[in-house]
Amino acid sequence: MGKLSYVHGASAVPLLGETIFQNLRRTAERFGEQEALVVVHQDHRSTYAELVDQCETIARGLVARGVHKGDRVGIWAPNRFEWVIVQYATAAIGAILVNINPAYRTSELEYVLNQSGISFLILSARFRQADYVAMLAEVKGRCPELREALVLEDGWAALQRDAEKISMDELHEVEGSLQFDDPINIQYTSGTTGFPKGATLTHHSILNNGYFIGGTLRYSEKDRVCIPVPFYHCFGMVLGNLACTTHGATMVIPGEAFDPIAVMETVEKERCTSLYGVPTMFIGELDHPRFKDFDFSSLRTGIMAGSPCPVEVMKKVQTVMHIPEMTIAYGMTETSPASTQCATDDPLERRVSTVGRVHPHVEIKIIDPATGKIVARGETGELCSRGYLVMCGYWNNEEATRQAVDAARWMHTGDLATIDEEGYVNIVGRIKDMIIRGGENIYPREVEEFLYTHPDVADVQVIGVPSEKYGEEVMAWVKPREGANVTGEELAAWCKGKIASFKIPRHWKLVDSFPMTVTGKVQKFKMREASVEELGLVKAAGVRTA
Repeated sequence: MGKLSYVHGASAVPLLGETIFQNLRRTAERFGEQEALVVVHQDHRSTYAELVDQCETIARGLVARGVHKGDRVGIWAPNRFEWVIVQYATAAIGAILVNINPAYRTSELEYVLNQSGISFLILSARFRQADYVAMLAEVKGRCPELREALVLEDGWAALQRDAEKISMDELHEVEGSLQFDDPINIQYTSGTTGFPKGATLTHHSILNNGYFIGGTLRYSEKDRVCIPVPFYHCFGMVLGNLACTTHGATMVIPGEAFDPIAVMETVEKERCTSLYGVPTMFIGELDHPRFKDFDFSSLRTGIMAGSPCPVEVMKKVQTVMHIPEMTIAYGMTETSPASTQCATDDPLERRVSTVGRVHPHVEIKIIDPATGKIVARGETGELCSRGYLVMCGYWNNEEATRQAVDAARWMHTGDLATIDEEGYVNIVGRIKDMIIRGGENIYPREVEEFLYTHPDVADVQVIGVPSEKYGEEVMAWVKPREGANVTGEELAAWCKGKIASFKIPRHWKLVDSFPMTVTGKVQKFKMREASVEELGLVKAAGVRTA
């Protein structure tokens, strides 16, 4: 047999052996007067010295409110300066930050509050059309472990005042009790069992992943990174915030949520050197009628990740958008998240057609899913990764953890991939039928189980169909109950406000039956093929991605 599909990211740069807040303090000692955080829509600016002070204040305020090491603190808010401060303040006292997707609605909020045992919730009053306070009021009576909720617009100043009850010596004593292998963050990923699973990550895993991402992008205190991706996701808080603070770079936040004009204005005004986004975001900027009005000459690098990137979009970003060192990163929430990334000086063809090579201190192997044996270079198999970056497990879900992380600590990604002779990785498909819509991971089973609760739905199968804008869109094939006369529009309206909008099917098909095997298994690939034809999506299905 030839060379096997196993690679190890050997590195002369050692892993960081410290907690997240220890690292932030160390950065502030070196770059105290350097701008750390710029939040354009809130007109907020902090230097590194100021950011440490602000985080210490909120950390002491949380201790005064009874938050201890290991307690789960939920945050349900879009991108704001308070989100960043809470991220580092909870790390300073060893509380476990639970990221709650701003798109969640009542059923998802209630599930996450109870599944993780959140005792202290920090939330915005509202976001877009969603009234967070009203939604919380609807479910909090069914969440026995939730003892306090703080609304940012009303309670932030009071939390700052409460800091006076806790001395700096007391804070330092708490900090001194922490270990870098302590769990510090829970991020929910959509689950095949119908509900999201809480990937539990440590200081060590996300701090080092951010550090090596920043190193790959050659970040220094001279870099200003535009972060329009959401903080609740690893892309925002690890590839974004932690990559910056481990290198003294500036976090630049253009808005609460993605808006192409706000991003382009921010890049120009703040002279950003790096820009992040999922492919949908870059498409929205490139295709905007005002794209040519903005100066992108300050840009040098960035990351495109979250979903497969159309090759032609990547080429445009590197040329028309003047980002010659744009990279693609690949990973998953369970691996903190990045396990591979292009280098800024990789050949253009490599950076548009692969997801790069293995990250420092990470192992990757490609295995035959049936036998578990490593395949030869160039052969397709399941990508598995191992190292500091693999999660502790799914919070309070041992069975799901055992299914994902084997006895040798390999994380089984469910993605089909190849590794070539030079170590470049290419993602070629998915074992699971997960849908990736504009960077959001959607598991059909979760949507199916929700739709099953509708009284007129007898059976339902959810698939992903190609979309030029989002990569994929959600489609539901619905078998109505006998005598029912339901429509797709009615089902979509019924979903609104109950599940996140990105999970609501864009396309609906009412059927009497599903294509099946002789053993009774639904053939989703046949459903997808038929839907591509019927919906006229042949062109979208042919878009090349890395």
